Amino acid sequence: MKKQIILLGSTGSIGKSTLNVIRKNKNKFNIKLLSTNSNINLIYNQAIEFKVKNILIKNKKKFENWKQKFKKKKINIFFNIDDALKKIDEKVFCSINAISGIAGLEPTLKIIKYSENIALANKESIICGWKFINNELKKNKTNFIPLDSEHFSIWCILKKENIKNVKKIYLTASGGPFLKKKLSQLYNIKPKYALKHPNWKMGKKISIDSATMMNKVFEVIETQRIFELPKTKIKILIHDKSYVHAIVKFKNGINKILAHDTNMKIPIFNSIYQNINKSIVSKDLDIKKLNSLNLKNIDINRFPLLKILKYIPDQNTLFETVVVSANDELVNLFLNNKISYSELHKKLLSIINLRRFKAYKKKKPLNISQINTLNNSVRLKIRELCI
Repeated sequence: MKKQIILLGSTGSIGKSTLNVIRKNKNKFNIKLLSTNSNINLIYNQAIEFKVKNILIKNKKKFENWKQKFKKKKINIFFNIDDALKKIDEKVFCSINAISGIAGLEPTLKIIKYSENIALANKESIICGWKFINNELKKNKTNFIPLDSEHFSIWCILKKENIKNVKKIYLTASGGPFLKKKLSQLYNIKPKYALKHPNWKMGKKISIDSATMMNKVFEVIETQRIFELPKTKIKILIHDKSYVHAIVKFKNGINKILAHDTNMKIPIFNSIYQNINKSIVSKDLDIKKLNSLNLKNIDINRFPLLKILKYIPDQNTLFETVVVSANDELVNLFLNNKISYSELHKKLLSIINLRRFKAYKKKKPLNISQINTLNNSVRLKIRELCI
């Protein structure tokens, strides 16, 4: 029997990697729904190749323009996710949400009840709305799989372990493209150089976050939320090879290390195949890398955005939405040459410490609408202050 799949964000980096994994054994899967924001040509080709009958398009203009073309191919096209999900008549084996940004939170919550397993590559959903996600997971008895390589690695290590036995979790960071540059050289970095990650091929936003180390700020918060651990039990280590993704130290003295190639297909493959007797093509064990792991403590002077972690509350509040939204908007301004690389750092640290935003540390999110409203408000304020 074919395993049924929902894939949101199919035209992005994670979405395309997921389809590359499925492509190797199309006869094992039946994709029930694909989604995109505006990459219509690509999702049209994906729908034809994988024989997908339901497509969700979030760009209203493109949705209207392409309705007839999809209809001719007998493909259902939807603008509203609720309408699209009416076509799902039973729980699918696995839903993958690869939509980026806070925009991915609401779809995450809506697909949980249609899914036996949900694999989530959307950091913002976890950071801003984990309380809501966790409630839905429990309510619908849906299994959760984090797709980020670090959290996937921790999840793999802890599968049969008691979280109470964990003494410390170490997240590794490559250090991005500027790890070995002098601090004096980091002030006027151009976007094209910040996008050149030494090990991973990623989208623009996550590449900039990797250069500034903001992605590690997010990953510490994710680790806090998913595994219910205090920040004091989570540490970041520089590992420029990106071969080891997580280390877990247990109270009994045992350390478990998970290593794999810099290839997101590995977490994806293990998420959607699970108990199916299949293997993925991967490189042989890299002895050279293992013999030169070169793990180091992180230099906060080189990566000042890590200071943000001391401001993050232990429990989920609206302040995390402020941080995510401010960073997203500032990265966008940097990519469009509206602010410099050094300004990105200074402005983010300054803006999240404004009195109006610090107040959100004491406010817990009540619903998704509140998070979305705050997201829009913060972005607007950033543009007012920076342009």
